[in-house]
Amino acid sequence: MADKLITYTIPCYNSAEYMDHCVESILACSASDIEIVIVDDGSTKDNTFEKAQEWERRHPEIVKAVHQENGGHGAAVMKGLENASGLYFKVVDSDDWVDNDANVKLLAQLREFEEHPIDLMVVNYVYEHTVDNIQQVMNYHGILPLHKVFRWEECGHFPLSKAILMHSVVYRTQMLRDCGLELPRHTFYVDNIFVYVPLPSCKRIYYLDVDLYRYFIGRDDQSVNESVMIGRIDQQLKITRVMIDAFRLEEDVPSLKLRQYMTNYLSMMMIICTIFSMLSDRADKEELRQGIWEYLKAHDEATYRKIRHGIMGIGAHLPGKAGDKVLVSGYHLAQKLFKFN
Repeated sequence: MADKLITYTIPCYNSAEYMDHCVESILACSASDIEIVIVDDGSTKDNTFEKAQEWERRHPEIVKAVHQENGGHGAAVMKGLENASGLYFKVVDSDDWVDNDANVKLLAQLREFEEHPIDLMVVNYVYEHTVDNIQQVMNYHGILPLHKVFRWEECGHFPLSKAILMHSVVYRTQMLRDCGLELPRHTFYVDNIFVYVPLPSCKRIYYLDVDLYRYFIGRDDQSVNESVMIGRIDQQLKITRVMIDAFRLEEDVPSLKLRQYMTNYLSMMMIICTIFSMLSDRADKEELRQGIWEYLKAHDEATYRKIRHGIMGIGAHLPGKAGDKVLVSGYHLAQKLFKFN
């Protein structure tokens, strides 16, 4: 049996300015069966690790302070998983936080599954746009069944705006360890791997309709800032290649519903790579753009054909400068509607 009900791991890198709010939001539930693993990923500019140690001193039965040499967000998540003693595992980034009322409901529901654990709990998340003070709730109404444990075949259709993200998942810890999850070091956007690779191993799923995770949007240096993402196109491509390598979807994912969802998610990643390659000022941007499609075709031709001849694949290959303009305009429209960066 696990020592704790759930481990919240908080990857931190020079996070001293804002990490306290994250920790406090989790501790507000006043539960003794939770664990918080604060991973200092080699911070150099502030006293992040000292703050983590202070939290451990104040709450020794709940908080663990862990230090490692800098390895990036993925390495910090994996270190948290390595140190987790909870039955379930949840990542909360250090500039984000959780809603206490929703967290209390989450813990109560997870306790009901201690005898027969689920593999995946899905919850809602909220974009907290600090610049314009707008909150945008992302839920799964009409997509995931309510008040029951279910399998992928019982799900509805996921629109592109309602993907399962890191903010919305609580995994069973041992399932996560057993599924072969590996997150690359010194790489951004590993959350895409985190919410893609484990999915075929999730057999028992539950959707809790609470607005748990509060996702901060607003810092200029944030990894989802558009200009930052364009500058990191190599890392976007690297993450997408890892996801392509993870499965041959037609062969490895028996559930039709899950296979459709994963194909659509991979389509979204291909479009992101295409658009940010186009928006880059690099001399080799056309090679980058074409190369990721060739990579998918070489690894998984069946999935390539589905994506390439789907609406997003067709949009990614509209001819000429006019086609590029249409694709980028569509991206910026989606950006305004869904406020994802």
